[in-house]
Amino acid sequence: MGINLLEQLKAVTVVVADTGDIQAIETFKPRDATTNPSLITAAAQMPQYQGIVDDTLKAARISLGQAATAAEVVSLAFDRLAVSFGLKILEIIPGRVSTEVDARLSFDTEATVAKGRELIAQYEAHNVGRDRVLIKIAATWEGIQAAAVLEKEGIHCNLTLLFGLHQAIACAENGITLISPFVGRILDWYKKDSGRDSYEPAEDPGVVSVTEIYNYYKKFGYKTEVMGASFRNVGEITELAGSDLLTIAPSLLAELQATEGELPRKLDPINAANLSIEKISIDKATFEAMHAENRMATDKLAEGISGFAAALESLEQLLADRLASLEG
Repeated sequence: MGINLLEQLKAVTVVVADTGDIQAIETFKPRDATTNPSLITAAAQMPQYQGIVDDTLKAARISLGQAATAAEVVSLAFDRLAVSFGLKILEIIPGRVSTEVDARLSFDTEATVAKGRELIAQYEAHNVGRDRVLIKIAATWEGIQAAAVLEKEGIHCNLTLLFGLHQAIACAENGITLISPFVGRILDWYKKDSGRDSYEPAEDPGVVSVTEIYNYYKKFGYKTEVMGASFRNVGEITELAGSDLLTIAPSLLAELQATEGELPRKLDPINAANLSIEKISIDKATFEAMHAENRMATDKLAEGISGFAAALESLEQLLADRLASLEG
């Protein structure tokens, strides 16, 4: 019996579980795990995690006292819930968990810095070191500047909703620990824009984008890690074998685990070092100009922030309804 694709992938790439589903993390045993507002909202609605939600609400009520309004309790519980899931996940995995800053703060540097510090303080209050947490921030110019401040304080960051080389270079130049370029969402945009139904894996625009970023980083010796994210199919994943990390949904992890065959390494730092690539220096004006010229990145960043904000609003309503039920 041959070695399945998942085991072969783990030999050349750190595999990360892209889920808030703790049972899925136990099944696939990734090194790291990453969550986002949509995943936390989905997990919070699963019956098996009702206890985490209820415990977070009860703890918020105790912290604030009986005089606090329901809205105040929900607000505190909302701030703590992602960390509550993160703490459960860290009991299972040996590596790091990514916990996201409120997407509605994506264009506010100071508020993002404050929220990043607050999230880390919550983890540290449970004796979790900074080496086991990545603060996840949208890769706006303001978000990247906030992450640069946090990195200088020893708070490691994961810059998400990343769709273009300009975002990636700005992150690397600011010493960010890790970036999450969104492969599948790039593919979605190009399929809609071009009217094409599909792309071959090697021609997939999301794969091409992450390959370009990976090669750029390795060519110029940047330490920032590349973690491809948001996959639509196994072909995208196998084309990026060799990336520093890949964060993969449970359904695709299962497909990789069930599939045998050869998995050649596609991304390699030695090969990247020999490529002819022009170095680009990114300041705010250059960043904004490159972003404006990239219709896909402009559309998908705005859409991603809006989508995560909507998921957070749904989560707030879910918590309000659950608190009313608990205290009914």
